[in-house]
Amino acid sequence: MTALLIIATIIDLGIAILLIAVSGFIFGGGPESLRGDLLSTAAWSGALIACIGAPIVGLVLRGGPKAGLGLLIALLPPLGALLLASGIMPY
Repeated sequence: MTALLIIATIIDLGIAILLIAVSGFIFGGGPESLRGDLLSTAAWSGALIACIGAPIVGLVLRGGPKAGLGLLIALLPPLGALLLASGIMPY
């Protein structure tokens, strides 16, 4: 279970790095940026907080009897990203 949680943490941090790398398209001043639109800023901030907070909660729950729940929480950001990328959910 711990190995899966470590893998989920690495994936979550990779998504967080990707979000930071593309933040210029949301907050930047270029012609293709969204110039800090409120909804896109809130979605970006929420996704970044989820990608950083989910592995922390998963690691905290690892020691107790709810280790499976901790792994599920740590996997929520990657599963949400896959769902958005698949086109099933409108965004």
